[in-house]
Amino acid sequence: MSGQLSHGTTAAKYRPAIKGLLFNVAAFQLGWFACVLGAAHGWPWAGVAVAMVVVALHLSRAALPLEELKLIALALLIGALWDSLLVKLGWIAYPHETLITNAAPHWILALWALFASTLNISMRWLKQQPLLALMAGAVGGPLSYWAAARLGAVQFVEPAALVITMALGWALIMPGLMLLSLRYDGIAPLQKGAP
Repeated sequence: MSGQLSHGTTAAKYRPAIKGLLFNVAAFQLGWFACVLGAAHGWPWAGVAVAMVVVALHLSRAALPLEELKLIALALLIGALWDSLLVKLGWIAYPHETLITNAAPHWILALWALFASTLNISMRWLKQQPLLALMAGAVGGPLSYWAAARLGAVQFVEPAALVITMALGWALIMPGLMLLSLRYDGIAPLQKGAP
């Protein structure tokens, strides 16, 4: 098949096969639990290794892996800045090792890469729904951190300030990631003769 990736309406309306969708959700959940439980029990590198395998598998299945890699790299940058800000503010703490003091730990960055691997597959439905993306971010972002805290991987030092900040931050991050996923979509099929 020749041509280039169609961005915008055609790519956003592309629906992955149910098998690929279920695989994407299951792989993300496997990676999420590996990272969070690994960090909670002092084995953060085990979770990172699982996440790397999931992301590598995701890239190997992409029609345009370089586009997916660009999206993952941008999500990693956003995640590193966001989570490091929360650490620097003293509102969140990680009970186990971090590679850089006052910065997001490596296993959290692995989670951002995992999350980016869902944007063009299982989260694709949000691409044309900016208000839903905003709401999903405002609710889903803090809930994910809360779940990680309940499992022992994260500590909420300033719970009220943290939850409000996370809700507001993720209300911006999620639509922003969806916009980036429109630009960097390596999953939608190549469209012959697409502009």
